Amino acid sequence: MGTHVIKMPDIGEGIAEVELSVWHVKVGDLVVEDQVLADVMTDKAMVDIPSPVHGRVIALGGEPGEVMAVGSELIRIEVEGVGNLKESAHPAAVAPAPKPAPVATPEPTLEKPAATPRPAPQAPVARDPDERPLASPAVRKHALDLGIQLRLVQGSGPAGRVLHEDLDAYLAQGPSVQAKGGAGYAERHDEQQIPVIGMRRKIAQRMQDATQRAAHFSYVEEIDVTALEELRVHLNEKHGAHRGKLTLLPFLVRALVVALRDFPQMNARYDDEAQVIHRSGAVHVGVATQSDVGLMVPVVRHAEARSLWDSAAEISRLATAARNGKASRDELSGSTITLTSLGALGGIVSTPVLNLPEVAIVGVNKIVERPVVIKGQIVIRKMMNLSSSFDHRVVDGMDAAQFIQALRGLLEQPATLFVD
Repeated sequence: MGTHVIKMPDIGEGIAEVELSVWHVKVGDLVVEDQVLADVMTDKAMVDIPSPVHGRVIALGGEPGEVMAVGSELIRIEVEGVGNLKESAHPAAVAPAPKPAPVATPEPTLEKPAATPRPAPQAPVARDPDERPLASPAVRKHALDLGIQLRLVQGSGPAGRVLHEDLDAYLAQGPSVQAKGGAGYAERHDEQQIPVIGMRRKIAQRMQDATQRAAHFSYVEEIDVTALEELRVHLNEKHGAHRGKLTLLPFLVRALVVALRDFPQMNARYDDEAQVIHRSGAVHVGVATQSDVGLMVPVVRHAEARSLWDSAAEISRLATAARNGKASRDELSGSTITLTSLGALGGIVSTPVLNLPEVAIVGVNKIVERPVVIKGQIVIRKMMNLSSSFDHRVVDGMDAAQFIQALRGLLEQPATLFVD
């Protein structure tokens, strides 16, 4: 048998170190070729590290959250044959995971312990609603007759069994103490320590960096999307079965494309170190997407060349890849402007944080029906707010307001989205 050492690979793009995010194997596991061993996090994306060999894991080279240099030892696998580890290599380069300490088992006693007074029942305990406490049928009937929820009573019998005297002690504590035993009122003293690692660490760093470096200001405008929603519903009824359903997002992407023709300063990236603004002719729209590991921003590239259904299909594809952790680095980088939406949870107003080095982000709030006065008449309309943020170092307040007003005009008169 030999040992195969897998080193942290060169991810490219000049990256010298990466963060070990999660292990998918442990010491002793059998692995096969191409099986994912670990996920590592770069500045842009999560990257899978597959196994190039079959074998058994004998040592892991780091803990989740640890920053490791490219070329450092990641894992050792025992393989048939020679392996790639020379005999002279120091075997302690990667320490195997420690085995858990054996649990001491008390020796049985031959002597019957002296009788001791049964300890008084403790304060009410809040078990899970589905948990069934140990108790005899007689005790259960007694608790039912007394109106006591058995799951709130601390048992003093063997293995926590609830006894008759436990019910009596519970009643003796009085109603104020009993109330604290309810699931909604039980005191809690637990505390969790959650390491900020992986995607969460990257999100925290990027958000902090954005708020510290950019001069944020936000602008909110109300939009009547009644006509837009009517068009969307009509198109779905007519073409949805064979072209796919349209959400609001592809219309917003189209509105950005059209509005940016007159406001190219919004479709830009600011290099604040070189003091250079890079305006892009291509519209690469980042679409903020929530995943199990945190917020990700996959990019709809060349939105200016896409139809509604093309944009819709790409948004869906990228969102699925992001949520499944399968989005590539290229799919998560290179956006020139970002669109963010919380859908039905969008609230009334939000203040989105810029996706640096971009200078504009457009936030979508939820659509609500409410009364609006039009030409002196009260009518019910579908209203939605756009809550957008800009980098005041690059974008003037007047330009931001005019840009959002242009979006408003396009969305309120949706036919203009398709007039060149």
